[in-house]
Amino acid sequence: MLSLLLLDGPLTVSQLAGMLGVAPTTVSLIVSDLSRKGILVRREDDADRRRRIVDISPESRPAIAEWLSPGAQAWRRALAPLSPAQQRTFVDTLLRYEAAVSGPAQTAPGRD
Repeated sequence: MLSLLLLDGPLTVSQLAGMLGVAPTTVSLIVSDLSRKGILVRREDDADRRRRIVDISPESRPAIAEWLSPGAQAWRRALAPLSPAQQRTFVDTLLRYEAAVSGPAQTAPGRD
């Protein structure tokens, strides 16, 4: 979430949820927690007062940028030559790999 806000700028809770692939309520809970700690700020959307825009607080931005920028920028450069479909395939592959690695251990056939 912090990488998205750092690189893409202020976003709504719904936009963040969509980009992260999680429920808006999950993002809202995280945003609330980080807002209480002064890491994120929420403001009304000028175009639609019902929507809230989330951003990194000005006080937290330098530390977060120093921490996240090098890795995030490297990913952006690595993915930039790929089409959106290729980027999606790459991300889906990483997610499947992560699930396989973190899932229950599987034994080879014939080895119990």
